[in-house]
Amino acid sequence: MSKLIKPADYKSVLSVYDTQKAIGIIKRTFEDNLSAALNLVRVSAPLFVEPMTGFNDDLDGIQRPVEFEILATGTKAQIVQSLAKWKRIALHKYGFPVGEGLYTDMNGIRRDDPDVGDNLHSIYVDQWDWEKVIDKQTRTVGYLKETVKSIVSAICITQEQIKFKYPKLNPGLSSEVSFITSQELEDMYPNLSPEERENKYTKEKNTAFIMQIGDILKSGIKHGTRAPDYDDWALNGDIFFWSDILNRAVEISSMGIRVDEKSLDEQLTKADCDRRRKLLYHKMLLDGKLPLTIGGGIGQSRLCMLLMEKAHIGEVQVSVWDNDTISGCKEAGIELL
Repeated sequence: MSKLIKPADYKSVLSVYDTQKAIGIIKRTFEDNLSAALNLVRVSAPLFVEPMTGFNDDLDGIQRPVEFEILATGTKAQIVQSLAKWKRIALHKYGFPVGEGLYTDMNGIRRDDPDVGDNLHSIYVDQWDWEKVIDKQTRTVGYLKETVKSIVSAICITQEQIKFKYPKLNPGLSSEVSFITSQELEDMYPNLSPEERENKYTKEKNTAFIMQIGDILKSGIKHGTRAPDYDDWALNGDIFFWSDILNRAVEISSMGIRVDEKSLDEQLTKADCDRRRKLLYHKMLLDGKLPLTIGGGIGQSRLCMLLMEKAHIGEVQVSVWDNDTISGCKEAGIELL
């Protein structure tokens, strides 16, 4: 069964030519707004890492990284699936002080993403990965919420700037964020699936941050899967905006305060991942050699989709699609790049 949403009477507000120009404007503008809001500087990042370092992200533990052998060294490397762990190592290595951080372009390949085929997912992932050094006093829900508000503000400032350039655009994103935990959401809508809860709540609030994702809820299920070794499951969450075009919530960012020694120890055991304790990243963290941080990823193509009122991620990035997606988009008037 196709997961493609075909909005009735859809027609892109911008031409393909103007879309390409607007993508460049959005990316440059948002980077400036984000770095100013969170006190970040841009750094270079790897496209691939060595498997034995433990730097790569296994996501839900099922998705296989793209792996290849390097002829010159005879060793293997993996295309990154996210930079959550690498960024923390970089902050340590580069000597970033408390209150400052980095951002970078993350380009990854997620060949096993089960959601490819809908309007929001692609095997090609492009996002702004960011990470910031904090101290023990700021490992709090309050600081997490203030950071979320800063990111949403940067997005909404970018919205106004792109609307000034292209007055026909009216994405309608709200800077007012509503906060709720995944358990509170389950208590509110016990008969709905996690995705249905996200949609119902975000439709009502327009902009939402759903917190505490990764641990098991009272029902015995998880709201969503999270790797045990980067976000602290008690101090993380996802930012959602409501899309009238798709009539659904769009997750724009997964983020959180990162694990310290205590939460990493607990979450590795909960996730049955104790074997990772011997990897370089995990050993450094458990030994207290890495800084305390907050960080996340912000989808570049998804942000462009929202701000340009697009119906499919393939309208703002080039990827590979199955025949059903190609024919369905053509039928719906969605022009894939």
